[in-house]
Amino acid sequence: MARHKTRPASGRNTRLADQIQKDLAQLIQRELDVARVGLVTLTGLELSADYAHAKVYFTVLGAEPEAAAAALNEKAGWLHSLLFKMLHIHTVPTLRFFFDEQLARGLELSQLIDQANQPVVYDAARPAEPEDPDDRA
Repeated sequence: MARHKTRPASGRNTRLADQIQKDLAQLIQRELDVARVGLVTLTGLELSADYAHAKVYFTVLGAEPEAAAAALNEKAGWLHSLLFKMLHIHTVPTLRFFFDEQLARGLELSQLIDQANQPVVYDAARPAEPEDPDDRA
């Protein structure tokens, strides 16, 4: 799930990123304490062209995003070692976790659109206020 790529990722890169995301999601669910990191959902993974680095995007319920990111980044080395045991590839990327703000921003925009599309209700009992010519600027 590429986010900010300047050139399209190769097929192998995309397949490997998807597999790492799937395995990492299972590891986080199985190995990390929900009370500490909350309910984490991985929303994307950007894999570098040389497979050495991965940016992991996530959302979280039940915890502050900053605290969850700190806890996940603290456990990144340990998760890397578990991934190394699961994947049979030469280079397993180092992991860096980032809170995915795109979903929160999308929700805000959706609410603004819903507000804008609501019909305007006029109160017939209240007379319309005349415009003050001095207020026009």
